[in-house]
Amino acid sequence: MKNLRLCLAQINCTVGDIEGNSRKIIEVINEAKKHEVDIIAFPELAVTGYPPEDLLLKPSFIEKNLEYIHKIAKESEGIISIVGFVDRVEDIYNAAGVLYNGEVVAVYHKNFLPNYGVFDEVRYFQRGNEVVLLNIEGYKIGLSICEDIWYPENPISIQAVEGAELVININASPYHIGKVKEREEMLRVRARDNLISIAYVNLVGGQDELVFDGNSTVLGPDGSITAKGKAFEEDLIICDIDLDSIFRKQLKDNRLRNLRAEYKREEKVREIPLDYKIKDKFEVVPQKIQLDQTEAEEIYSALVLGLKDYIQKNSFEKVVIGLSGGIDSSLTATIAVDALGKENVKGVLMPSMYTSKESIEDALQLAENLGIETFTIPITEIFSVYQKELQLVFKDLKPDVTEENLQARIRGNLLMALSNKFGWIVIATGNKSEMSVGYATLYGDMVGGFAVLKDVYKTKVYELALYRNSISPVIPERVLQKPPSAELRPDQKDEDELLPYHILDEIIYMYVEEDLSAEDIIQRGFDRDSVLKVIRMIDRNEYKRRQAPVGIRITPRGFGKDRRMPITNKYRES
Repeated sequence: MKNLRLCLAQINCTVGDIEGNSRKIIEVINEAKKHEVDIIAFPELAVTGYPPEDLLLKPSFIEKNLEYIHKIAKESEGIISIVGFVDRVEDIYNAAGVLYNGEVVAVYHKNFLPNYGVFDEVRYFQRGNEVVLLNIEGYKIGLSICEDIWYPENPISIQAVEGAELVININASPYHIGKVKEREEMLRVRARDNLISIAYVNLVGGQDELVFDGNSTVLGPDGSITAKGKAFEEDLIICDIDLDSIFRKQLKDNRLRNLRAEYKREEKVREIPLDYKIKDKFEVVPQKIQLDQTEAEEIYSALVLGLKDYIQKNSFEKVVIGLSGGIDSSLTATIAVDALGKENVKGVLMPSMYTSKESIEDALQLAENLGIETFTIPITEIFSVYQKELQLVFKDLKPDVTEENLQARIRGNLLMALSNKFGWIVIATGNKSEMSVGYATLYGDMVGGFAVLKDVYKTKVYELALYRNSISPVIPERVLQKPPSAELRPDQKDEDELLPYHILDEIIYMYVEEDLSAEDIIQRGFDRDSVLKVIRMIDRNEYKRRQAPVGIRITPRGFGKDRRMPITNKYRES
């Protein structure tokens, strides 16, 4: 029995930290050697981190990455390492390097470059035009990178016809709701269609608004999952692939008969023989398949990892959050404690004459449950000074949203003062529903260096709070039950100015994420005036969203790179 021992190195890389990423890669290679691994595969652009964006325009950055891929190769004695890096051949390529016995023995260039949503690889890379196969003791193994596997007509289909037993696909595939199942089903289809084993290694970790979920997977030629790594954690997935099984040979014979009938070798296929002997194994490693997470667990894990990596990779230590006693600040603070530890989270209560006794109690109870330090800075007197100084200018004008925004901006100033004085980063607490319709104050509650809930709808905020409380009840029950309110004037309720959130969120979803017209949404049974009101609010608040802090993307259409609308824009839905 010829067992190929494979290790998928699901690691967390930092963009730009070429030295640190390479050090981690080398450490993992040495760990894999202890387990008699034959081939170890690392994520896409593991040396540089993903996505490096305009760092790719710096020649010195490319040069350093090339220097370190050769340093990593020096450590690949007795093991084959497949490592993502930036190759340079006149222009630059998103590449997978094959490292063995101190040398870069082969390089594969990514064929399909994504250029949609958060991806803009066409801006930087040239497209590869070769299909690469490694030949080890007569067994063929294909290489591909991320997007290459998503299309039915891809390098894998050619590698299968050429007789590959296994395809190794290295990835930096970011998370959004539904992505894990979508990706898994795609891999099953590719494995079954081509009757080939697939080893899919994915990046894990947070990078600005993106979160990479890991979930690295190995599938058999029948589409069954034979090994699967952890979600949102670093992991080493070690598994044995029997290259000589009767079942595999039968599938291979059938595959070659069926596929070669219509196969025309148009692409340039390069087969690279490696002078490597597959290690004899006396014991088969147990195959581990991690259980799938629920949707709420996935989202919560993504938010925790995204915040943790943003803070730590940018060399911050502590965060400060305004605690209002509402659901958004309660969930934000809870995520922060889970990500960073209670000692690194500070809460600030800033009550006014409109803040209810219950809100103060709820904020203090939350802080006590989480074990975080809090400060109380009342804003009533500060607000009175503003009113007095503006009285001569405002004259007899009636109070309106101006006075409400003043309160929010006072609170924003206080949070930023604490940030400047102590070096704490302010975490904004606004959600996607509010950001969509502009129900937030510039330089007020929108201040912050990071926005955890920026891409989380209000209805989903409640779901996540209930999920987190099912683990341990830290968010007070009253927070979950009371109607949301900004408490900037007497008896204020969010839904009086907006719509019930379960209706608002549906309209936002259809307009922002599905690009439906007003008429399309109305035809789905929604009130015409309500639909037009929400769309007007979304359209006229692009200028606010552009000034909002960066936040974690969990939907396929987050505000930012996914949805790029002009601020100066006369087009309106009629």
